[in-house]
Amino acid sequence: MKPARLAVLTVAIVAGCGAALLMSGEEKLPEPVLRIEPTAQMALSEVLVAAADLPMGQTLKPEDLRWMSWPDQALSPSYVEKKASPKGLEDAVGSIVRTPFSANEPIRHERLVKAGSGFMSAILPPGMRAVAITTDNRGSSSAGGFILPNDHVDVIKTARDESGGANDQFAETLLSDVRVLAVGQIVQEKGGVNVVTAETATLALTPAQAEIVTLAQRVGQLSLVLRSVQDAGQPTVVADAESEGAMTVVRFGVAKQQRR
Repeated sequence: MKPARLAVLTVAIVAGCGAALLMSGEEKLPEPVLRIEPTAQMALSEVLVAAADLPMGQTLKPEDLRWMSWPDQALSPSYVEKKASPKGLEDAVGSIVRTPFSANEPIRHERLVKAGSGFMSAILPPGMRAVAITTDNRGSSSAGGFILPNDHVDVIKTARDESGGANDQFAETLLSDVRVLAVGQIVQEKGGVNVVTAETATLALTPAQAEIVTLAQRVGQLSLVLRSVQDAGQPTVVADAESEGAMTVVRFGVAKQQRR
């Protein structure tokens, strides 16, 4: 090898060794450490909830209820807590559902009726009376069977006009915007049933309304007229102002309105 090339190679080797020594002498920076701050543990309690959707009128069984963890900050005094009522599930079994529960909704005692108590009296609003009226089970006096519990109806009386001829009859609206509590023995729509036919309908009435309906059943026939859900709580709209306070009288097949 020529002396010039040997000199260049020697210089390169010395420079490389020097660079390696310089690199090895540098301090290594410490690797960053990921610090995880501990999170506060949410306090939980076990509350009694519905294991599935519970309709009105259902008698509770053990499989209808279960304990579920619930945040303490979201607890309500009306909830049934396991630490306060260890036998809360057993105590609720056999009760009747007064108002429906959704799945995983906390159970509240005020929405249950103890076995042996009257269910109808439990769902009846304060100050109201439950009155059952006879209807045509073919549907002719109950909107063709499309009236369901919790619908609102008008009550119409049809009877014979004693002051007229033998074929004279009249019809008048006795009550407006009355809530239906039950149709027959059904207090809530179940299983996708859209039509309910029965021989009786139970209405929620004031004491004065109860007297009117009871007397009207003795002297004539009562029919229920279904109201729109949008009309609930609204007064009956009369198309003709002069027809207020009037009743419809049928004479020889011709219907006319006259003052009461």
